[in-house]
Amino acid sequence: MTGPDLHSFLQALQEECGGVIPFERFMQEALYHPRHGYYSANIRSVGAGGDFSTSATLDPGLGKAIAAWILKKAVNLGWKRVPVIEIGAGSGELARSVLHHLGWKNRWRIHYQIHETSPILRSQQKNNLRWHRVRWIDSLPEALRKHRGRAIIFSNELVDAFACRLFVKGEDTWREIGVRIHPDGSLSEVLIGSIQNEAGLDAFSHLPTGQRVERHDSYRIWLDSWSKEWLEGSLLTIDYGDLAQSLYERRPGGSLRSYWKHARFSGMDLYARFGKQDLTADVNFSDLIDWGCRLGWQSGALLTQSGFIAQMAGSSQAMSLSGLPDEAGEAFKVLEQSPLH
Repeated sequence: MTGPDLHSFLQALQEECGGVIPFERFMQEALYHPRHGYYSANIRSVGAGGDFSTSATLDPGLGKAIAAWILKKAVNLGWKRVPVIEIGAGSGELARSVLHHLGWKNRWRIHYQIHETSPILRSQQKNNLRWHRVRWIDSLPEALRKHRGRAIIFSNELVDAFACRLFVKGEDTWREIGVRIHPDGSLSEVLIGSIQNEAGLDAFSHLPTGQRVERHDSYRIWLDSWSKEWLEGSLLTIDYGDLAQSLYERRPGGSLRSYWKHARFSGMDLYARFGKQDLTADVNFSDLIDWGCRLGWQSGALLTQSGFIAQMAGSSQAMSLSGLPDEAGEAFKVLEQSPLH
């Protein structure tokens, strides 16, 4: 943490939170504060020139697979005009690939929209997708109402960009982790409250004392904010993570980490470079399935990204990712969900 302005901001935030900043709030501000946040003000780009790469920049077959999935869904739904919404489009590289593989005949039927909250990334997307007949939307519920509740929606590495709550298992109960800012500008972790019968944590009861886990409650709240407007279509979620039973195998410290200039950091390094680095955690797909069920959605099979590409684009397109970082290949999962009729 550097700079008197940032220190004053965090001290004021700590006072607002009653003396300790819950980790989720700390992460939210580090990523999305209008002046200090990474995505809001400081991200450079996504890919080789940025702080991290996404599966879209690592696997050229993904755009073709998503395009095939969109066309398959459109046929199954019987839509002549097809509203497609990409949530959080990064640099726009994946959108460009999807549009290319849709082909010019199909593109006339596709109403391709992007919902992006980062002004920096939105600017890059508009530059990279010039002349591609793409529109940007500010309100997902409004866009869904405009299309009478119909939309094919997809995201790539969106969930992990939401702020997560951070828990640690004690002898008898789970405790939530918060952050304390000291007068000299240093930070330390503190435990706040005992957690009893917390939804989702019972899946980790077999893990040893000291185990850390993350939960993306802010993503669940975001789903709640627009789900009532979504009546027909499919949602494709692509991200790194796993089901609850496998998520923390041999990972006692949890999955929380940061990226800065393509270097990976964990531990107390997570609190360095506030607003200058990406913070992320693996996605618990068991949570996503459960939250969808509560919203009245049905879920398809959970596939690896390689399996999804082989299924939708052909086995020849499922490139081997064995030589890429551990976030690639089998670590990426694909989940399809849709409203029940």
